[in-house]
Amino acid sequence: MTTLTRPRTSHRAAAVGATVLAAGAVWVVAVPLLGVDLFVPAAGSAVGPGAVVLTALLAALLGWALLHLLERHTPRARRIWTVSAGVIALLSLAGPLTSGASAAATATLVAMHVVVAAVLIPTLPGSAR
Repeated sequence: MTTLTRPRTSHRAAAVGATVLAAGAVWVVAVPLLGVDLFVPAAGSAVGPGAVVLTALLAALLGWALLHLLERHTPRARRIWTVSAGVIALLSLAGPLTSGASAAATATLVAMHVVVAAVLIPTLPGSAR
């Protein structure tokens, strides 16, 4: 690993970790503290902390993989990734908005999506080209 790769990798790992923690924090505030029932009729179950952590982790790792691929193939990787991530984040809102969940559950799910995007999009690229 080169000197440039090591800080970039640790920076991106920290961005992934921060994303997962932020999504988990939304769940902790909404469900145990505020008592929001995150039952999603479309899924037939409630969204638990494991699902929140796993989904945020998967989204962040897929974002990292896409950014890595773009960096290998284009000099405008950061810009392309940022626009792509923003579009994907907006499209992801369709899930909670069409889930048939209660207003409080929908607001919480939307907040999770927004928080994941708000943490991941500015922090993951770091020193990308």
